[in-house]
Amino acid sequence: METITKIRPRALVRASGGPRYAVALVVDALGTGLLRPFLLLYGVMVLQLSAPATGIAMTAGIVVGLVCMPAVGRWLDRGARSTVVAASMLVRALGVTLLLATPAGHVGPFAAAALLLGVGNQAWPAAHAALVATVAHGRERDTALAAGRALRNAGLGMGALLATACLAGGAPALRAMAVATGIAYLTAAALAWSVRLRARPAVTPAGDGDAGPAPRMRGLLAANVVYVFCLNVPEIALPLVLVTQLHASPVWPAAVFVANTVLVVTLQVPVTVLMSRFPRRTVLALAGVLLAVSYLGFLAATSLGGGWGAPAVAAVSVVCTLGEIVYAGSAVALVTALAPAHALGRVLARFELSTGFGLAVSPAVITALAPHGPTALWGGLAGATLLSACAVAAEKDGDDRLGRR
Repeated sequence: METITKIRPRALVRASGGPRYAVALVVDALGTGLLRPFLLLYGVMVLQLSAPATGIAMTAGIVVGLVCMPAVGRWLDRGARSTVVAASMLVRALGVTLLLATPAGHVGPFAAAALLLGVGNQAWPAAHAALVATVAHGRERDTALAAGRALRNAGLGMGALLATACLAGGAPALRAMAVATGIAYLTAAALAWSVRLRARPAVTPAGDGDAGPAPRMRGLLAANVVYVFCLNVPEIALPLVLVTQLHASPVWPAAVFVANTVLVVTLQVPVTVLMSRFPRRTVLALAGVLLAVSYLGFLAATSLGGGWGAPAVAAVSVVCTLGEIVYAGSAVALVTALAPAHALGRVLARFELSTGFGLAVSPAVITALAPHGPTALWGGLAGATLLSACAVAAEKDGDDRLGRR
């Protein structure tokens, strides 16, 4: 089994698509961090729309973005790589332009802008993973994917911090952030397109397993819907619990979110390298166990109440973040290892469909379970995640490819 023992920055940049592509990732992430967390506020404060109308428009954009994923997969399987990445960024730039042109009180143009932003946001992860899988192979590819995630989280965090500092400026500041986001997307699209990377058509000898149909991965896809709930725990579940149930200061959820971002940025690559000595499927199952343990830890922490509950929740969030890091470092890597070359795009698109669906439904599920008490929320999440980990470990579809990649 191939194992990576140390991190070589230059080789990592090369395996991630090259210096220009790395800059494109940072610029794109900065722009996304400036606007995406505050898109709802833009609709309410700048366009004077109602919060329900704004939320429905944003949800519709996510759903339409998911519907477009099969077409993105087919485009990738025709060999496109950097073009698809650039297109996902350009579509978002068009969305921001339409957002800036939307008159106050008009929900239709805002919905169209949210749709374009949703399409770009959903298409980007599959396109990025396909590009990295074309440049790098084996465990080097896993590390490159992890580096891309760490780089993107750093950019998102910096963008969000800048945006938070500017929010005191009200509606004019939000408009300025939207302009900056549009410029960032256009710049990132130009940089990504300049890489001009395409994949050669897959040519496989007769009888090679890679020439067969793509693996179904039913257990993995179903498990992934539950796994991705962990991505919304710091942003939705913990603020909800800390502020509304434990009556803690809003400083606590903010501190948890910052700690989550810092840990992901600093530990994503080292943890992925460390885990390279184990099979990807085993690592992904381990991620489910870590997440389930953290959910049970949150259950115990919330029972403390009073002055100890908030610090305990913050401490357990570190375990949850470690589970998230292990999950993020193994999930896409496992999918790219399982996928035959001729169907890489379609397989990644199916995986991103499951990711997008999980991200879309998790806020509703979390907010529906929370009023029923900590046991319903954290016990339910722990049980579902443990079942998902078992499904990942038990599935054997396509595992023969892991030995060759």
